Amino acid sequence: MKQYSAPRWLAPPGALGGHVQTIWPALFGKRFEGAAPRYRRERWSTPDGDFVDVDWQDIPPGIGSSASQQVLLVLFHGLEGSSRSHYAQAFAHQASRLGWRYAVPHFRGCSGELNRAPRAYHSGDHVEIAWMLQQLRHAHSGPVVAVGISLGGNALLRWAQEAGEAANAIVQAMAAVSAPLDLAAGAKAIGQGFSQLSYSRMFLRSMKPRALAKWDQHPGLFDRNKMRAARTLYEFDNIFTAPVHGFRDALDYYQQSSAKPQLARIRVPSLVLNALNDPFLPAEYLPRQDEVGQHVTLWQPAQGGHVGFPAGQWPGHVLCLPEHVTDWLKAHL
Repeated sequence: MKQYSAPRWLAPPGALGGHVQTIWPALFGKRFEGAAPRYRRERWSTPDGDFVDVDWQDIPPGIGSSASQQVLLVLFHGLEGSSRSHYAQAFAHQASRLGWRYAVPHFRGCSGELNRAPRAYHSGDHVEIAWMLQQLRHAHSGPVVAVGISLGGNALLRWAQEAGEAANAIVQAMAAVSAPLDLAAGAKAIGQGFSQLSYSRMFLRSMKPRALAKWDQHPGLFDRNKMRAARTLYEFDNIFTAPVHGFRDALDYYQQSSAKPQLARIRVPSLVLNALNDPFLPAEYLPRQDEVGQHVTLWQPAQGGHVGFPAGQWPGHVLCLPEHVTDWLKAHL
């Protein structure tokens, strides 16, 4: 994956390639072989009187393996994602192939049911990540590895930065895929041109109704009229994400929550994978290896799009991404 190249039929030149390699795999890429992943759901009560839903794929111990030896792969989904997202199903399939347990904790409001508390989730929510990982660590006696996708990847990195050496007692290794490491740059990129017309509109189509439903739960939580008029993710963050989660405004939220400036603080083996043609974060904002410290490995292939990395003949599949990421994680167990 470090040297990834997209199939020729999905590799038009320039910015178009990044968009095609983002959109096509999400819509049409094969996510698993055989039957779709099957989950069982647990609901956890949070310390603030809310709940978090976790979907588990349990694999019976194989020959010569016990529950204490099984690896648990934890996946933190991206913005408006879930255990049904194309990447989550692909990682579920790979976990099954490896004989690993697999868990997808849903950020609040993303499991199909509106959460009760005023808060939702955001790209720097390291406090929520810390609590989720503690519950998972207590629920599993074997090794734990974690993968964060996009927003979930940035939040996972922020957790490792805040945890420091203590992170090694929770996870043995982790990976962030297509994380928007510089949130201000990402918001600018996704808020203009084709990205605004496609990705921003897609996200807001679910985010705005959920925020307005949250206002019905907690009247006066934010300016409802401004929310109805919001047309960009920056405007949404300025109206809802930032003030509801204790930030002064969107720029304050982006500054405090971006993982890029603090990557050198990480003390657990961490893979950070970003395609140079990712339309969500321009390549000039990606970190260099000399900026991240010895515990962070950077993979920055020229192609791949945003959580795309398609492979194979038409119509393609998205199974190479979890295979390469889990190979890296296995090497650090």
